[in-house]
Amino acid sequence: MKSNSDALVTILVSSLIHEIHIAKTLLSSYEIQSFVFDENLNSIIGTAFVEGYRLKVNSADFEKAKEILSSIDDHEI
Repeated sequence: MKSNSDALVTILVSSLIHEIHIAKTLLSSYEIQSFVFDENLNSIIGTAFVEGYRLKVNSADFEKAKEILSSIDDHEI
């Protein structure tokens, strides 16, 4: 059985997939593993229905990831 620290939580939602991938690469440089959700929905149902792509991290990494992403938030991804 997995503990709550193994749960994935959303760290970023964006309608622009390149923003998600930039954030994913940045987190990876700090050795934080992240996962892109809904990336392929665009090809399945079209952009009109996609509310945003989601980047998720392990809940144990959430605070550190939030800090990293907020440090570049002022500069926009």
